[in-house]
Amino acid sequence: MSSPSKATRWATALAVPLVLAAGTAPAFATGDTYTVNLHQKLPLTATSDGVERGECPNTIPADKDGWHFVLPTNGTDFVKLTVTFQPGGQQVITTFGPPSDKHAYVASPAGATLTSAVAQVKGGEVKWFNLSHACPAKPPTTPPTTKPPTTNPPTTAPPTTTVPSTSKPPVDGTKTPAPVTSSAGTGSPSSSASPTASDSVAPTTSKPATTGGGGKSLAQTGTVAVGGLLATAAILVGGGILLRKRRGNHAA
Repeated sequence: MSSPSKATRWATALAVPLVLAAGTAPAFATGDTYTVNLHQKLPLTATSDGVERGECPNTIPADKDGWHFVLPTNGTDFVKLTVTFQPGGQQVITTFGPPSDKHAYVASPAGATLTSAVAQVKGGEVKWFNLSHACPAKPPTTPPTTKPPTTNPPTTAPPTTTVPSTSKPPVDGTKTPAPVTSSAGTGSPSSSASPTASDSVAPTTSKPATTGGGGKSLAQTGTVAVGGLLATAAILVGGGILLRKRRGNHAA
C-alpha cells in the first residue's frame, strides 16, 4: 500500500507546476503567436471619460474617429487586430505602424462605440494591449458667410428756399409826394389849375376842334393859352410906356 501512495504523491507534485505554467501562458497561443484582449473595459467612444485625446496620422480621415492601440513592451508586434464598432461593424487590421508594428491605428464613424478589440501578437510575453488615445472627428469647416456690403443712399439736403426780405423803406421825415392825377380821360379839370385872366376872354368863332378825353376842345385850350400870353404882353408894354412918361416928366 505504501508504494502506490508514494507514486500518487509524486504524480500530484509534478502536476501542480504544469497547471501553473499553463495558467501563465497567453491564451490561444499557436506557434510563435498568441491572442490578447484590450486592457480597457468596453464599450467606449472616442470622447468617453478616461480616454486620452491625441493626434493620429493622415491615414485617418478628419471626419472619422481615430483609435491608437499599442503593445506595452518592446519586442512584441501586432499580427492581426480585430475590432468591432457600433455603428460600423467589424474591421480586421493587418497593416500597422508608424513607427513600428507595435502600434495600430483604426478609423471608425464619428461617434461610434467600440464594443470589442482582440489582437493576435508575436514575441514577448504580454497579457493585454492598450488604447493609447483617440482622435475625435473634427467638425466640417464651414466657409464664412460674407454679407454683401451695405450701400447707404446718399443723404441729399433739401434745397434751401431764400425768402425775400420784407424790409421797410427808410424813414427820413419826408413824405412821399402823392401822384398827380391827370385830367386827361377823367372828364373833370385838375384841382391844381388856377384861373387866369385869360379865362374871361370870349372864345373865337373858329370851329371847335375834336374834343379829347378832358371834355374841352383842343381849339379852346389853345385859345386860352394864347389869350393869356397876349394879355401878359400888353400889361408889360403898358407898364413900359408909363415908366418912360414918368422919366420924361422928371427930365423936363
